[in-house]
Amino acid sequence: MNDRDTDIVVVGAGNAALCAALAAREKGAHVIMLESAPEAESGGNTRFTAGAMRVVYNGVDDLSQLMPDLSQAEKDRTDFGSYSAGDFYDDMARVTQYRTSLELSDLVVSRSFPTLLWMREKGVRFAPIYGRQAFKVDGRFKFWGGLTVEAWGGGPGLVSALTQACRLAGIEILYDCRAERLLRTGDSVTGVVVRAMGRVVTIAAKAVVLASGGFEANPEWRTRYLGPGWDLAKVRGTRFNQGDGLRMALDIGAAACGNWSGCHAVGWERNAPDYGDLAVGDNFQKHSYPFGIMINARGRRFVDEGADFRNYTYAKYGRVILEQPEQFAWQIFDSKVTHLLRDEYRIKQVTKVTADTIEELVRKLGDVDQEQALREIRAYNDAVDTATPFNPNVKDGRAARELDVPKSNWANRLDTPPYEAYAVTCGITFTFGGLSIDSHARVLDVGGKPILGLFAAGELVGGIFYFNYPGGTGLTSGAVFGRIAGASAGSLIAGVDIETAA
Repeated sequence: MNDRDTDIVVVGAGNAALCAALAAREKGAHVIMLESAPEAESGGNTRFTAGAMRVVYNGVDDLSQLMPDLSQAEKDRTDFGSYSAGDFYDDMARVTQYRTSLELSDLVVSRSFPTLLWMREKGVRFAPIYGRQAFKVDGRFKFWGGLTVEAWGGGPGLVSALTQACRLAGIEILYDCRAERLLRTGDSVTGVVVRAMGRVVTIAAKAVVLASGGFEANPEWRTRYLGPGWDLAKVRGTRFNQGDGLRMALDIGAAACGNWSGCHAVGWERNAPDYGDLAVGDNFQKHSYPFGIMINARGRRFVDEGADFRNYTYAKYGRVILEQPEQFAWQIFDSKVTHLLRDEYRIKQVTKVTADTIEELVRKLGDVDQEQALREIRAYNDAVDTATPFNPNVKDGRAARELDVPKSNWANRLDTPPYEAYAVTCGITFTFGGLSIDSHARVLDVGGKPILGLFAAGELVGGIFYFNYPGGTGLTSGAVFGRIAGASAGSLIAGVDIETAA
């Protein structure tokens, strides 16, 4: 590979990067994308997701625009409800403890629906998340938690559709090509130094969009920023998200922003590999814990499993599991709820035990204080409010109170065999700290001024998520800011004032 030149370089090849490249191409720019992974592992963390995308919609008519192949039979048997902009704002504020940037969150919320429509025009298909976000009650499916839409084929399907759209648009994607350094002439970013095919080469450009993910795959950075023990976490996604885009931008004076000690981390198969496995994808996750209990190595419950719908708690409970002795827990269920467990519990690659009595089950829980676990389960069973009906579609108030760690909703006694337990640890998805950007996705320097020619989108944008996030918002945020970044970069190349460009 020799030195090159182009209008715009996009660093990354996941959801945010692909959207940025397409938006820039719409402005007439020539675009080259750089993907550090080989083609077989390309797509960043997007490739490892289930493809859920949180979006504002006023009812089934809006959803039909995103999913025109939604059948009348599906409409008749499903209560899709609605998810207003106000609902989305409230969820963003609540789960981030009111720290999220109002400006950036406003863009995620207000542009969620038009961005998904735009993606649909590019060839992305969407479908209702029946298997993970809806339960059938009285013969009708009802969606809960504000999350209704997923990309057809999950993360792999999303990457495939957007990649195909880029190829049709004449966008060049260079695989096995790692960006190492930004070039800067005066006040402007003018290209990227890359390592490809054993050579260090320069790609000159009039603008660069960074969309290369966070630092979740870098154990040294995890320990530096997230804290001791984070080097022991499993990585849910790609091994290539080493923080390169962040490092390159910070090296030229970009401002750091957001929750650098925070991340999206979930309950993950205890014996999963250290990095994501594309053959298994997202199925190492274990997210049906609201319908059971979790026990740590000391035989104790340690978190309110029913504090909220799982898509408002799962992204922060991985951290809690990592903080437990030996960094693991067991999720325990009885036969009253096993039919509600998500499909990920039925894969072959699970650490699972079953038994016909609680005593036998506890004896099979490896690395657990068995006597304390039995006492804990019995105390929990005695505390369950059996007078309140169980309803998985709402926060039903069926609680287990008067415990050191109460359970607020969906509490059921563990009293109906057979019993099942699954061993989980922490799986980190993406980091929350990132670069400071403005509403045009321009990267800001430490003085708060835009760095000319540098834009950012996706996981390496800071200020949006703190402590936690509403499920499905990551892909939506990546797509929204990817589109904004690409359009802004394209406007810059075309000589259009970014401040006034649509």
